[in-house]
Amino acid sequence: MGNQQIQPARASELSEACHPVGAAEAELIAAHLYDTRGSATRFETEKDDTFLLDCVDRGKFVLKIAHPFERVEELDFQVALLRHIEGSAPDLPVPRAHCDVNGVDLPIVMTSAGERRVVRLITFLAGTPLDRTISTAPQRERIGEVLAELRHAMAEFSHPADSRTLAWDVTHLLDLSDLLGFIPAGGKRAWTIRALERFAEIKPQLDQCRRQVLHNDFNTSNLLFDHASPNFLTGVIDFGDAIRTAIAVDVSTALMNQMPKTLAHGSRRDLFDEPRDVLRGYLRHAELTDEELKLIPFLAQGRLAVRALLTCWRAELFPENSRYILRNTEAGWAHLEWFNSLSAAQISDLLTREEP
Repeated sequence: MGNQQIQPARASELSEACHPVGAAEAELIAAHLYDTRGSATRFETEKDDTFLLDCVDRGKFVLKIAHPFERVEELDFQVALLRHIEGSAPDLPVPRAHCDVNGVDLPIVMTSAGERRVVRLITFLAGTPLDRTISTAPQRERIGEVLAELRHAMAEFSHPADSRTLAWDVTHLLDLSDLLGFIPAGGKRAWTIRALERFAEIKPQLDQCRRQVLHNDFNTSNLLFDHASPNFLTGVIDFGDAIRTAIAVDVSTALMNQMPKTLAHGSRRDLFDEPRDVLRGYLRHAELTDEELKLIPFLAQGRLAVRALLTCWRAELFPENSRYILRNTEAGWAHLEWFNSLSAAQISDLLTREEP
């Protein structure tokens, strides 16, 4: 299984290992490039080396040392996008990008392991990841409002690398079908296959949907909150999966990530109870067509399949990081089983049968 050929839709940084940069070396890199003196603490991440840099008197920053296979133009896209949002919607709680002491946005270093790595420094946003709390309906509505505001802020943005092929963009789900062998045999594989079949049926309609640059990963670990804050959300982080994709895809990802984390086997509960709160807030600030509303549940099912395929594959490639890679996968099996219990008509009606 480990020798299976991987299609081009999977970025090489998802399948290639690199030598981790230690905290001490990260501190030296930060001091050299940004003239900062502080302690570095590693964050768990999918593929790069990311550190919280506490500089005490200068505050806190996030130091990101990119995977050696990440392309500079794609990292430049992320920096340019953050700068665009800063100018178009300065009140949105997104990180700010910093250049190095020479005014360079993406300096390159040679690590002690002999790898050329691109470095970024961004502001640290205070708050607790949303995946550590239970949200109320008004708070979920606020999540939807911020997603809509972010969509408007990015509407006019373009960049030469904004249309790259990204494995986590559900638009390319069918390109991942060769990874089905990594899914455990039995029900889990059958539910994943069904998700691919359903996606294939709606793909022609998806191809006609409106597109723009979008965050594409509005999950609860990328949203920061403070219950004492009147706005609840204090940060939207990780623009690493930002891409030009369908507006419906961006919304479906946000809604899928609001589904309950625990679900009894064979439960008939409506998994869109909480996601509808997010949609209600979203529709206060941004419109969706009837066609998009019908497609979004299928895209949520597709995103669950993307997660299952990529994480099961990568957990086998990188067993030492499997706990982090698979942290959300287990909950998704019950979600896929629930979708599998519904007809295509029932899925299509999940967001249109009543006013959100």
